[in-house]
Amino acid sequence: MITLGPGNRMLELFLLFLAAFAAAAVSGAAGFGGALLLLPLLVATVGVAHAVPLLTIAQFIGNLSRAGFGFAQIHWKPVGLFLLGAVPLSILGALSFVQLPKEFVTRVIGATILVFVVLKYFGLLKIKGGSALLVVGGGVVGFLSGLVGSAGPLGAAIFLSLGLPPVAYIASEATTALAMHGVKTVVYQHYISLDRRFWFLAALLGVAMILGTWSAKRVIERIPRETFQRFVAILLVTIAGYMVVHG
Repeated sequence: MITLGPGNRMLELFLLFLAAFAAAAVSGAAGFGGALLLLPLLVATVGVAHAVPLLTIAQFIGNLSRAGFGFAQIHWKPVGLFLLGAVPLSILGALSFVQLPKEFVTRVIGATILVFVVLKYFGLLKIKGGSALLVVGGGVVGFLSGLVGSAGPLGAAIFLSLGLPPVAYIASEATTALAMHGVKTVVYQHYISLDRRFWFLAALLGVAMILGTWSAKRVIERIPRETFQRFVAILLVTIAGYMVVHG
């Protein structure tokens, strides 16, 4: 059973709505980052046990809107290769998410992203979005996503190497995340009791996610590809640094 924390319940719901809107706007503009904004507030509001499943459903709706708004520009071949590894291992991660220390795993993800971005920036890492990278990277991202709720920055780093235009990058990456979050939702629902209040909060966050995604799409359509990729790289470093420090 979910119980909201002390204080005005309407104010808490309003803050959750604003946080979900902001998270969707960030994810809609960069392809990742929203989960880190939303997860701490969810933990404080609904508790740790329900925060990851609720975040998963909110992200499912957010990614559905991102994929829908950019559907015509989705690159299906890399999406399919990524999901070959991501879907089965996201199930394994979701089944294991109560077993391993999440702070340690989160720091490992952050450190991996920092190494990836730094090596790529200095030209020491020549990555081409080949089949092996997409399948193996999808498996890693899927497992970590199921384990700690989100590994979006790592998946974004992989898709960034494909050099896609902004809307195509956002929609393609969102399609892979959509599949992973859908699989995890089924697993979580089987093992965790999700009551009517949970689904009310999920619907509330879902509306905010759609509105935030729509707002972000109107911005990224006007950004040149090189400027957009620099923006994503800077945000990757910022988010990864936060993950390393705070776990």
